[in-house]
Amino acid sequence: MSAFEEHKEELEHYEQMFGRDRGRLAVSLDRLTNALVLVGQHGVYCTSQRNPTVPSMDLRMIVQELTHAKELLQSVMEEMRRAKQPQ
Repeated sequence: MSAFEEHKEELEHYEQMFGRDRGRLAVSLDRLTNALVLVGQHGVYCTSQRNPTVPSMDLRMIVQELTHAKELLQSVMEEMRRAKQPQ
């Protein structure tokens, strides 16, 4: 199932509230946030062999990549908001 089918109601809600582009970005941010939560929960059980108090290296790399993707999406949304505001 595609993201458009699986998240149809959420997409419709945010697209109506923010417009098509910003609505889709908002849903994307929600998906990234959910992924970060899931990886964080998984990190409790998959700890580093060297240091059991931190998640394994692969999970830390996934969290870093998801966090960076989220930051980039947030910056695009902020730029779009600024461009929409009257001068």
